[in-house]
Amino acid sequence: MRMLPMNQNPDLPLNKYVERFYRGKVRDVFFLKNGKLLMVASDRLSAFDSILPLPIPGKGALLNSLAAFFLEKAKNICPVWLESLPAPQVSVGKACNPIPIEMVVRAYLAGHALRTYQSGQRTLCGLTLPQGMLPYQAFNHPIITPATKAQQGHDEDISKEEIIEQGILTQQQWNQMASIALQLFEQGQALAARRGLILMDTKYEFGWYQNTLMLMDEIHTPDSSRYAYADDLKPGISPRQLSKEFVREWLMEQGFQGKEGQSIPNMTNQVVERIFERYAELHRALTGQEPPSREALTSEQILTLIQEASES
Repeated sequence: MRMLPMNQNPDLPLNKYVERFYRGKVRDVFFLKNGKLLMVASDRLSAFDSILPLPIPGKGALLNSLAAFFLEKAKNICPVWLESLPAPQVSVGKACNPIPIEMVVRAYLAGHALRTYQSGQRTLCGLTLPQGMLPYQAFNHPIITPATKAQQGHDEDISKEEIIEQGILTQQQWNQMASIALQLFEQGQALAARRGLILMDTKYEFGWYQNTLMLMDEIHTPDSSRYAYADDLKPGISPRQLSKEFVREWLMEQGFQGKEGQSIPNMTNQVVERIFERYAELHRALTGQEPPSREALTSEQILTLIQEASES
């Protein structure tokens, strides 16, 4: 079991409560022996499947807060994994068996879809894209462009047909997931519209919990979603990015796209603050509230939360 570096605390024997530990690009996940999951949203920042050299203080708590806000709204559409937020950076909920597919829903030609389109390709995840589209132009209706959920390396585009042929999902399961994803996206777009924003695209992850399809991870945050101000989104013109896309754009300007032989550029404190402020801007725009405190949890505080979640 791969564990976080933590100070020894004889009152909190970790192995008593934790079955296994997983460190993702930006989250530390403790699988508890009582069947629950405790997830710590770190301040690490990932782009192009690489972790950037400096953390963004306060990012984890901000994203965790936003995710909880939207997961609560999602409960009227489907079961969700989240049960509580015992601290701004920490979520506790049901440990699901993940389905290794990201359900990416797109309403606009942006991000990966735009880069694919500009390369000359007109097929994405088995779907044919219309000719003559401009950057940031809306599709006639939202489309689903799934991707494999890679444990290491890059996620890969995959079609609905390949998902079913490979036995990842049955046709019925795909239909259920696709229907829920589109409903969640419609809800997310409506919530954004009330705040003068447009949800351009996003991704959803699902898993099985006691044979029930359940929404996992986080939803509708700047790490998984692309937002723009409604009055700033016009075909052919790049809008102000209220998502992690602006981080990718900065990296590309520095000559980095996560490709072999490329080095992650240096980050200054000014870049760190600029990134956090863009996240904070979206938090304020979506919730009307200031982001949570930027103070990080100590190892001892995390251990205490693990004990409380294990005994609840």
